[in-house]
Order: sequence, then structure tokens, then C-alpha cells
Amino acid sequence: MTRLFHVSDVHFGCEDRAAIDWFGARVREEQPDAVIMTGDLTMHARAKEFTAAAAWLQGLGRPVTVEVGNHDLPWFNLWARFVTPYKRYRALEAMIERPLDRRGVAVVPLKTTARFQWRLNWAKGYVSTPALQESLAQVEAVPAGDLVFVACHHPLVEGGTRMTSETRRGPEALAALARAGAHAVLTGHVHDPFDVEHQVEGRTVRLIGAGTLSERVRARPPSFNEITVEGASFSTRARFMGEGSVPL
Repeated sequence: MTRLFHVSDVHFGCEDRAAIDWFGARVREEQPDAVIMTGDLTMHARAKEFTAAAAWLQGLGRPVTVEVGNHDLPWFNLWARFVTPYKRYRALEAMIERPLDRRGVAVVPLKTTARFQWRLNWAKGYVSTPALQESLAQVEAVPAGDLVFVACHHPLVEGGTRMTSETRRGPEALAALARAGAHAVLTGHVHDPFDVEHQVEGRTVRLIGAGTLSERVRARPPSFNEITVEGASFSTRARFMGEGSVPL
């Protein structure tokens, strides 16, 4: 059996201190096989926020992979946003878009953020052709029989939550990933957990979204997902601070 903790949208700078301490305690006590962080580690991509985020993730003491969220790109410095958008991520460099392979489960990264878009809301998702091609190559390289989880920040299609992602080229990317062999896509961004099935050409792909550990909650309290893999099957439950867990 393999257990993965899927966490998202901590938003250091607007974090819920009790929630991140609670998550850290669960990791240290339960020792999951890996932690998957699907973006928005920070609120405004400030250096001090990244420093706090790096210390927290490194303190978990488990293998971690981190996706970049829209809040992790500089907001107030356009030069930094366009020229050196990931400079402040250097303390986390080893974790960023890190593929993971854990006992029959491969976690493949997919970038869904953009420095610029031809629409007013740059916070929404976007899948570029190079990003998709890179992820597809990694999916296709996974050994036959292993489960494939794709990790990105924005849901590729909507998961029925209050907040939306409106990811451009998301449906096409989901279809291509499904054809390549992906079993699930793990995301954040919307601050509420979900687990829904999506059919692509007769193949079922699970869309799994994590909640938030920040003060910016939506419909549900702070939470993270626990994904349990047994052989060729897996289950997901959302674990809410102060309220126990709920199968998704």
C-alpha cells in the first residue's frame, strides 16, 4: 500500500498557522510515502513568503513535489514576472516539478500557469503545447502497470466547485493525457476538495482537487487529501481540520 498526502494553496503570507501546523503534525506522525503540493505556496510571491514555505516543506521530512501556482509568480514586479519569474523559488528548486515514483505510482508534473495571457484574468489556467508535450513524454515513459497521477495547479476541467479555473486548452490536455495513460489529475486553485470521474474515449480519468490550508477558505474548512493506493486501485478522502475525514 502507498499513501500520498495531496495539499494545495497554503498561501504563505495569508496562511492559516493552525492549519499548516496540523498538516505538519499529521505528516510527521503518519509518514506518508510522499507529499504532492499543487501550487500557490505563497500569496504574493515575495521572498520572505518563499523562505517560510521552503522551511515548512523541508521540515516535513518526506519526499515532496511542488507545482507552481498563479500566486507564485510575481504580482507587483513586471520585470521579475516576465524575465525571472521563478528566481525566488530557488530555495525550493529541488522540489519544483519533480517527478516521483513510489511503489507502482508515478507522479508527473504539468505546468498550467502563464506569465501573460490574452485575457484580463491571468490567474486562470493555461496549458501550453511545450508543457503538455513534456508531460506526455513523461507519462508515456512510466512502466506498464504503474498508476500515473498528473499534478498541476489548475483543474483542467471544472470540478463543480464554487471557484472556477477556466483553464485554456485544459480539455484538450486532459484528453491527450488520458490517451497517454494517465489515471488521475491532481490539482488545487479552487480551495475546495473534489474527486470526480471524467470519461475520455471510453477511458475513465479521475479529477482530484485539494482544498486549502490558508485563511482563504471557500465552502469547506482547511483540508488536505489522503490518497491510498492498493495495487491497481486507489481511493481518496478529504481530511478536514477539526472535522475528521470524508471519502471523495
